Amino acid sequence: MSNSAHLSHQGDDASKPLEFHLKEEHHPQNGTMLGFWTYLMSDCLIFAALFAVHAVVGRNYAAGPSGADLFDLQLVAINTAMLLLSSITYGFAMLEMVKGRVKPTIVWLAITGVLGAIFVALEIYEFYHLIHVGAVPQRSAFLSSFFTLVGTHGLHVTFGIIWLVTLIFQVKRWGFTPSTRRRLMCLSLFWHFLDVVWIGVFTFVYLMGVLP
Repeated sequence: MSNSAHLSHQGDDASKPLEFHLKEEHHPQNGTMLGFWTYLMSDCLIFAALFAVHAVVGRNYAAGPSGADLFDLQLVAINTAMLLLSSITYGFAMLEMVKGRVKPTIVWLAITGVLGAIFVALEIYEFYHLIHVGAVPQRSAFLSSFFTLVGTHGLHVTFGIIWLVTLIFQVKRWGFTPSTRRRLMCLSLFWHFLDVVWIGVFTFVYLMGVLP
């Protein structure tokens, strides 16, 4: 009697589906932030290499124009102001996120995107002007390193704007979920990182570039 009951109980256990997945989170807490910090460090290496190249060949003009001949510091200063202001407005967006206010967060993110777009547009205009006057990348090692360094930064800002627009739609649709908050934090790190890199570009490439 007891043996048959035991076999029946074993049969019931065998009929249950086996679970091969974990019900809890499969990755450690804050794993996304750790991965993103790792990505930023790799980006630091990329820009460090580009800065190093410009330091070596930045004075090789090949009898062509120098930075003093080409750079419009007034335009570059306006461009710098746009990017730095966008960093401030993104900070306001993060403050609104902490308060749980969706609409003001979206407004500040949109303003950040507009300022970033102005920055990219002015950079494209600068490149167009330089190419129009014959200062093309293949003209000298100085121009090659300049276009590569500044262009790489501009591409990063462009990707950041695309990311920002995507997040605006996600916040508008889903509000402040753990995922959207984490993504906004990652983009905040990325955006401020680009500001720091640009300060280096403005100082090292433009200001020092106009010195005799």
